[in-house]
Amino acid sequence: MLIQSWRWFGPDDPVSLEQVIQTGARSVVSALHRIPAGECWKTDEIRKRKEVIQSSGIEWGVVESVPVHEDIKTRSGGYKKYIENFKETLRNLGSEQVHTVCYNFMPALDWSRTRLHSRRPDGSELSSFNQVHFAAIDLYLLGRPDAEKSYTEEVTRKAHEFHASLSTTEKEELLATFLLGFPGSGETFSVREVLERIGAYRGIGKHEYQEHLSMFLREIVPVAEESGVMLAIHPDDPPWSLLGLPRAVSTLEDTEKIIGATDSPVNGITFCTGSFGAAPANDLPAMAKRLAHRIHFLHLRNVSRDSHSNFQETNLFEGDVDIFSIMRTMVEEDIRRENELPGYRGIPVRPDHGARILGDLQNSYYPGYSLYGRMKNLAEIRGMEAGIRRSIRLTSQNTPY
Repeated sequence: MLIQSWRWFGPDDPVSLEQVIQTGARSVVSALHRIPAGECWKTDEIRKRKEVIQSSGIEWGVVESVPVHEDIKTRSGGYKKYIENFKETLRNLGSEQVHTVCYNFMPALDWSRTRLHSRRPDGSELSSFNQVHFAAIDLYLLGRPDAEKSYTEEVTRKAHEFHASLSTTEKEELLATFLLGFPGSGETFSVREVLERIGAYRGIGKHEYQEHLSMFLREIVPVAEESGVMLAIHPDDPPWSLLGLPRAVSTLEDTEKIIGATDSPVNGITFCTGSFGAAPANDLPAMAKRLAHRIHFLHLRNVSRDSHSNFQETNLFEGDVDIFSIMRTMVEEDIRRENELPGYRGIPVRPDHGARILGDLQNSYYPGYSLYGRMKNLAEIRGMEAGIRRSIRLTSQNTPY
């Protein structure tokens, strides 16, 4: 069976572990969010978090995420020290039997949105991204040098009109959305910090950036192998260049380069249907089939998108991503591994970015990580998996439904 999982941000998470267990999740996805990027996670700190989780009757199955320091991404400053710290973190996680590590290689910032709570016709709320609004942030609120080179004349014109229409409060809200930090960290960036981070990538193109990732993998994959840890890189969100920065994990071609950088079974991906799915050029069912053998972690959410780099998160079965086909591929891959791999533990899957619904609307959660919205998605995932498994079993037995 796939391992139905739930992202939990730790003791400060407004969703308690007791509530997590009641959702039907079998495993927790967590991280030591308060440890700054680049620092080593000590064994006693890992064990302390693991004991808190296990004392509630559930396991800690996946780390999301061990953050990659910016110096590693730019191959500058103290990157060698930070790589060694990352290796030691992997060793310590392996020693505590935490076997899957999700990480990302997005430059300067984590995920990007222009609205965190876009209201849907049914009254629920999910995040969205609008290219014109993002251009307005970049051009006028951030004031990035040479930002106009990243946009067409039409987008620039519309961004100017949009920015001019905003009140001071609306501009502040839009900028605050952009400056939101790493999920669970509780941090926000300043404009100055973002511009400094962007400046560190000056002269680094996509090819060079991908090579930085490949060099990083050649360093850490042997340690992951020794430690019994499966590495699962998260795709770019959204999967195209922002702020003039290079991207490394946006397409099937990108992902196959990552797998080929060091051909080890532990070198895999987090298949996030919402991140990859925001780009119309990405054929997700085909990608899932091609990459299934290296998918170590599965994020399921859906998006409605257009050809102008705009997207809206939506309900699990209502967007432009064929969630059912992807789930069938992963169930088939799970069955293959059960039959072929001794000691196989299962592919962890979690509901990603749930809508704010019902009681969520009266409570404060990190954007995308509501209680009832994710519980709804998890129930849909469990039901979908059960139906697919029954279909496969009856088909193999040539038994009518």
